[in-house]
Amino acid sequence: MLTPTGLLLVTRALEFLLAISLGLQTLEFLRLSEATSAHGLWVWSVQRRDIPQAWLRPCLDALMRPSTYKTLLWLRLVAALCLGLWGGSLALVLFLFAGTVLILIRWRGAFNGGSDFMTLVVLTGLLIAYVGGEFVNPALAWRAGLWYITLQAVTSYFMSGWVKMLRPEWRSGAAMTIFLNAAIYGPLSPKHWLRQPGLACFGAWSFMLWEATFPLALMHPLWALLYCSIAAVFHLLVFWFFGLNRFFWAWLATFPAIVGCSVLWI
Repeated sequence: MLTPTGLLLVTRALEFLLAISLGLQTLEFLRLSEATSAHGLWVWSVQRRDIPQAWLRPCLDALMRPSTYKTLLWLRLVAALCLGLWGGSLALVLFLFAGTVLILIRWRGAFNGGSDFMTLVVLTGLLIAYVGGEFVNPALAWRAGLWYITLQAVTSYFMSGWVKMLRPEWRSGAAMTIFLNAAIYGPLSPKHWLRQPGLACFGAWSFMLWEATFPLALMHPLWALLYCSIAAVFHLLVFWFFGLNRFFWAWLATFPAIVGCSVLWI
């Protein structure tokens, strides 16, 4: 069982890692302020047309005004800093959750795909913990929040692995070479080891089996640490080759929940 001290360590680690993820995301959005201005590339007057509810558009117009939107981002950065340094509260998590939803609306539902989804998952887990703590035992509410995050994260790896296994280009290893040839550093060198079919196939199967068997991480804390360590290396490689830094931090924020739930399981 997870002791009260262990639960506190898990929750603080989760909030600290999420704060880093939210902070980096917010700094990126602030750097795009010029592009989201009235004369920018992603102007709200065009994107607002995707909002089907006419009554909602005036409300969002006020919130998405460049100056208001930038203020929201600065407040989000401060809130992320508070979350990392002092931990969360119901009001703080509600603000971060609502602000994240507004930002997703600003970007037509997603700015960076899966990392946006996982960020919202972790915030939802925190919301479950803090809202639930107002009505039931806080420890029980935190366990519910941690399990929500864990099931979403574990399922994301599990589904990704099995979907790859259904594709012949992944089973043969060709997909790894194809993807890495399109990486930010350009095509692989002619002598790169991943251009050898046998090694590419071994690499592809290694990652597919790790993803497809990820639910085993919940069987024991040591297994959870092993699977999460491999995941950290995997996301770091994705960051290195494809520049997807948000994925690294978004999924890293879920690891304390996975390790914590593996302790609850035994």
